Formats: sequence, structure tokens, C-alpha cells
Amino acid sequence: MLVLTRKLGESIAIDDNIKIVVVQIKGKQVRLGIKAPKETKIHREEVYQAIQDQNTEAVQASMSDIARLGEELKKK
Repeated sequence: MLVLTRKLGESIAIDDNIKIVVVQIKGKQVRLGIKAPKETKIHREEVYQAIQDQNTEAVQASMSDIARLGEELKKK
């Protein structure tokens, strides 16, 4: 993990098309602004994890549905 120190108004560049700017520092919170192409997906970690969990559940449900369908077809 790369750890960087930035002051208010300073930024970090990622590749040629992503820029992270320190917009505000208030107590223990830091507000960041992110400039990136529209097709770049950006989520808070807890939202990203919830999406991943839902995707995993959806795949598992689909696999169980396929297995159940296979069993039904074998009966016929």
C-alpha cells in the first residue's frame, strides 16, 4: 500500500485520467473530490462490499436454480 501525505487543496494523480483532491479537512474527517471518466466506477468501500455480496448471492441462487432445473429434467 502506498501511503501519501496531502494538504488541503493538494491532489494525487492515478494514471492519466484519475485525480483525487483533498477538498476539506474537518476534525478526523477528510473530504475527497475524485475526477475520473464517467465509465469509472467509484464507490465507498461499504457500498462496494454490499454490491459484491449481492452479486455473490445472485450467482449462488442462479446455480441452485440450474441444479434444481437439472433434477426436474432428469425426472421427465
